[in-house]
Amino acid sequence: MKLKNTIAIIVFLITSASLQAQNVVVSGMVKDLKNKEPLPYVNILVKNLHDNSFVAGTVTDESGLFKLSPIKSGQYYVNYSYVGYKPKVEKIEIGRLSAFLDLGTIFLEELAEELAEVTVSGSREEVASALDKKTFSLEDNISQLGGSVLQALQNLPGITIDQNGTVFLRGSDQVAILLDGKQTAITGIGAQSGLENFPASSIEKIEIINNPSSKYDATGNAGIINIIFKKEKEAGWNGKAGMIAGIGNLIEKRASIPGLRDQYRFTPKLNPSLSLNYKQDKINFFFQGDILWHQQMMKSEFTDRIFEDGTAIRQQYIENRTQPIYNLRTGLDWNPNENNSFTFSGLFNYREYTDLGDILYQNALTNQQQRFWRYFENEVNQTLFATITHTYKFRQPGHQLTSSFNYSFRRKDEVFYFTNEELDVTGTDTTALIADENIFDLTMDYIKPLRSGRMELGTKQRARVFPNLITFSPGDNSILDPGLAGSAEYQEWLSAVYGNYIYEKNKWELEAGLRVEFVKVNYLVDPNHAVFESAGIDYFEPFPSLRASYNINGLSNFTIFYNRRVDRPEEKNLRAFPSYADPEILSIGNPTLIPQFTQSVEAGYKKSNEGGYFYGAFYHRASTNLLTRITTEIPNSTRLVTIDHNAGKGWNTGLELVISQKLGDLFTLNTNANIYQNRIGAFALNNAYPSDINFIRDEESNITGNIKVNGLFKLPKSLNIQISAIYLAPDIVPQGRILSRYHLDGGVNKKIQDGNGELFLNATDIFNTLVIRYRLEGNEFTLNSNDYFETQVFRLGYSYRF
Repeated sequence: MKLKNTIAIIVFLITSASLQAQNVVVSGMVKDLKNKEPLPYVNILVKNLHDNSFVAGTVTDESGLFKLSPIKSGQYYVNYSYVGYKPKVEKIEIGRLSAFLDLGTIFLEELAEELAEVTVSGSREEVASALDKKTFSLEDNISQLGGSVLQALQNLPGITIDQNGTVFLRGSDQVAILLDGKQTAITGIGAQSGLENFPASSIEKIEIINNPSSKYDATGNAGIINIIFKKEKEAGWNGKAGMIAGIGNLIEKRASIPGLRDQYRFTPKLNPSLSLNYKQDKINFFFQGDILWHQQMMKSEFTDRIFEDGTAIRQQYIENRTQPIYNLRTGLDWNPNENNSFTFSGLFNYREYTDLGDILYQNALTNQQQRFWRYFENEVNQTLFATITHTYKFRQPGHQLTSSFNYSFRRKDEVFYFTNEELDVTGTDTTALIADENIFDLTMDYIKPLRSGRMELGTKQRARVFPNLITFSPGDNSILDPGLAGSAEYQEWLSAVYGNYIYEKNKWELEAGLRVEFVKVNYLVDPNHAVFESAGIDYFEPFPSLRASYNINGLSNFTIFYNRRVDRPEEKNLRAFPSYADPEILSIGNPTLIPQFTQSVEAGYKKSNEGGYFYGAFYHRASTNLLTRITTEIPNSTRLVTIDHNAGKGWNTGLELVISQKLGDLFTLNTNANIYQNRIGAFALNNAYPSDINFIRDEESNITGNIKVNGLFKLPKSLNIQISAIYLAPDIVPQGRILSRYHLDGGVNKKIQDGNGELFLNATDIFNTLVIRYRLEGNEFTLNSNDYFETQVFRLGYSYRF
């Protein structure tokens, strides 16, 4: 069953195209055995090995070259015949490791000479069938249409999302995010961010790569999420226009403490979009624009801080947001001749949000007000990403050299205005942050098809500079610490080379690679900073990868993986400036962080059947210098501070299961379960701000997981109905525990106007049950939090393709 016919890949479908035979381009050259001269116009026929039926045919050109396509994976005879020469027959095996198979040079003997039979085995597999990548179409994800990419991800296998929008893949938040295969300042370099910037309507598909080969950057121990934008390929003018409207937070989950501002209710959402494409001869022009405007209740968090001396503080934190996001993407594909192709593309993202926040602090025993904190925040983010890519195609199909230069720029301009009411005294404070990020990437990737696979070589060079400045303007009764203001600059230089070899023989497949990276990072802190000094990171490290696979038969495959990866602390983790959004639970980075290294192994098995498939994977990850955040108390107060740290070792061992099965003509059921043991080793560390506080934690472990069930009804007259249920079990964090959560989503869509138009209606968290609950344990306190943020949204949308 091919991907385009697979409706139910919404929740957990590993791309079913990987179960089928790949269409492969077969090429080679025919020469005279004696004088080694090319032979033109040689007749070449391909026949099925089992029934001798005709499959394909061609003749060589004047240079002796030939190309046959498309041919599906399997076993064949290739017949070569030429006047005055003895015919020749070869047996070949086309595998799934590549879209190209090079048979090399075939020599024909003149009739006076005796023919010696030669047997050739060539093999290749499409990357998606290697069990290291899963591909999902967002157009088929009915329950998430109209939302952001971040919201759509929560339905996919192995992925969970917390209340801060952090994506976890198989229990780890160290995930690298790519846009069309490239890292950008929008989504983070080596880490994740900005996924809420893109509406799902602008995305064609999402790839999840759990076990990246060495041709990918070594960052992201949990794997890679590659977001692929839509691009039409039909000739002439074509496009798509759409409008989506929604409303959220219809039902209040929990009433606020009296005196706080109202929670945003009945929050409006709008998402107009337009895509255009023009393809003619050697030119393909594409344009995509969309707006994601919404209001949203970002927080309604109730927190209790209970101290050993009996003091207890209760607080409620409300944050209401209004946010427009504008995206503009355009570019040009130019193919001047058969050997050269160029792509020029640019992406501009503008995001501005206004947050209105209230935090009321009470004595939990007497309900007496301790502090009333109000703020107004305005933040503007502008990001530009431009890329130029050149591909040179050699005469041999699939033999190519690709060079790419990428430039990414992001500016963040943030202003906070605070009002602090405490002990009948009112004060005002202001903080301002401005930061500019510049990233320059140069990459070269070389691919050479071989008779039994392919060879990949490449290099990458990066320069990244990220200066920022934070200023404090304290008012009366201020709690701002002027010693933490000032400037800082993040500097990163990366140089990498890699080699990857892919080989297939009969039913066996092997992919082995090595990536070597030199990285130097400087984090320059203002000399007047009260706590931290300038620091840096540098390493020269190898990152091997290995994949071995055995094709049991045409329907079953067993694969094992090994790789080593790294997670460097990002600028936000090193940032030596605090956030005062919650003045009694401060948050600050740590310039002394070092990289986290991870080794992982995995064994996966896939078996398909009529109308479905089964997939299972056992995996184990072991990490050192675990990147995390630790909260400690500020001496002689009820305030807390959270600081980034390295916390020793961590292990993650689990089992992922995916079952997809068509039950009858109208219903398909998909079930995904991810069960794993999360173990965090004992560690001891020191929080340096505002004064040294030691923190010690014993080893902890917990068996946890999540299950996602998706049902799709495909009814007559192009009517589809989808129901998705998600349950996430309790889990541990380095300082505490997050409790279980669950929700139900649903949607319906219908094709109209001869299939050119589409209507849909969907809802997320239909019964408003999703609440984030967690518990932290410090040296002298316990913190319990319940966040009733907005999760329930109903959307109605229409799109038309022309």
